[in-house]
Amino acid sequence: MDPPPGETLMRALELLYALGALNDRGELTKLGRRMAEFPVDPMLSKAIIASEDYQCTDEVLTIIAMLSESSSLFYRPKDKKLHADQARQNFVRPGGDHFTLLNVWEQWAETNYSQQFCYEQFLQFKSLSRARDIRDQLAGLCERVEIVVESNPNSNDITPVQKAITAGYFYNTAQLQKSGDSYRTLKTNQTVYIHPSSGLFQHQPPIKTLLYYELVMTSKSYLRQVMEIKPQWLMEGETNRPRIISSPLNVNFPSCSTLLQTCRSRTTGFRRQEDAKGSWCFE
Repeated sequence: MDPPPGETLMRALELLYALGALNDRGELTKLGRRMAEFPVDPMLSKAIIASEDYQCTDEVLTIIAMLSESSSLFYRPKDKKLHADQARQNFVRPGGDHFTLLNVWEQWAETNYSQQFCYEQFLQFKSLSRARDIRDQLAGLCERVEIVVESNPNSNDITPVQKAITAGYFYNTAQLQKSGDSYRTLKTNQTVYIHPSSGLFQHQPPIKTLLYYELVMTSKSYLRQVMEIKPQWLMEGETNRPRIISSPLNVNFPSCSTLLQTCRSRTTGFRRQEDAKGSWCFE
């Protein structure tokens, strides 16, 4: 088996360092060791651990499990397209697709995980069952790393959940462009669009800053499973640690430490605009 290309390895190290999983010497931190207990993407494992601070681990575990099955969750029979679309629309919640998925789960759980409910709501029972298995596994791993699985004490306030997910997924940030119909990704400076299946598609007024779960390439570059955030949340967390690494680094790295030192010197972030509104923008 061939080793991964240097650039791929470098990007992985950049991400792990930005997440706080590696220190300046390229060694796993205490946070990194906790993250390694979860068999999911590092960004998602960071979100789980961050959820402990925001007291919303229960909701974040559900969202992560549902995200893993989100591409196959809804089905749309040819002879019942309008009914399926309406059923899906009924699940949409403010804040973004992550909360729509959470709502699907909560309604399904209220029916004691009924297969009939899935049939009536045009949901894939097998996909939801897999999400349930994933969630149970993640909850068990939380116990291993001593994370208490507690629910958001104020279910009407989605901010804690948004902040926890932002702590892990800040790399996947995009900001509305002046055209008003497209976004620019923070990490790659790429023009992208919200996928038509999203609950935030054609939202009025357009969401200014968002996180996305995945980027898919079809006729355009589309963002799937998007969530509204506030730019200042990207500044929360560890101090003196760059969260976003800018353009790809063309360097030879004899050691992980050398790479990380280079990463630290080439970062982008957010700054507060000098205006009366005190708004935030990309730097």
